Amino acid sequence: MRKSLLVLLLWAPFATALLPSSGQRLDQATQQAIQRFLLNNRILDTPQDLDTAPYIVAADTGRVLGANGERVHARGVLDPTQPDYGIFRRGKAYTDPDTRELLGINADAIGTARFVTAGDLTTLAVQQVTQEVRPGDRLLRAQPPVDPASLPVQQSAPFIAGKIIDVPKGVTQIGVLDAVTLNKGRRDGLVEGRLLAVIKTGATVRDPLSGAPQKLPDERAGTLLVFRTYERLSYGLVLNASRALAVLDRFETAHQRQ
Repeated sequence: MRKSLLVLLLWAPFATALLPSSGQRLDQATQQAIQRFLLNNRILDTPQDLDTAPYIVAADTGRVLGANGERVHARGVLDPTQPDYGIFRRGKAYTDPDTRELLGINADAIGTARFVTAGDLTTLAVQQVTQEVRPGDRLLRAQPPVDPASLPVQQSAPFIAGKIIDVPKGVTQIGVLDAVTLNKGRRDGLVEGRLLAVIKTGATVRDPLSGAPQKLPDERAGTLLVFRTYERLSYGLVLNASRALAVLDRFETAHQRQ
């Protein structure tokens, strides 16, 4: 849901309740927001990670689309000892806004399927879908789980700075309990449980007397919790926000700025 600036300002007096101190557990609303997001969002480090995954050939009886409850047939190596798979389709590619380095790709979740029988083609039963399954959709094993209840909140860290580069839900104004994609990951030192401060860059205005351009001070506008890290990207959850946040807002390790 798109949040207006008014809603964010009304949230502000209460949002600090979501902000845990080091070593403290997250509240239930924060845990639920993380769990819901991870069910439907996933990043792969390279396009090849998706392009080489097993793929769906057809639905039962040769149909080209599969729906909830149907069986589908797939080609590729699937492990019957790990029978549950996610169905994914290639989404947007993420590049660093400054260096243009490819950081990873978003795999759009279509649904889930469960191993039934092996053969020249593997048969799976579609469990849940958000849209119809197509030939060419890829099958990926489940990610290692994150238990939000035991996520270690860490405030002490080396200085790390970067930018918000996407909002997977597609909203334009980012607010409390929205998840965002960050352009830093494990290789940069980010770990799950890290707190980050979001910094709004001050606008440049014209001095009314001299006419010279004048940049206004940067302003701390919110706090993020890193809850899933990849090699070059991470997901963060907005714990508080004093104003609407946006893609390309900066972040830095929270304890570096008061």
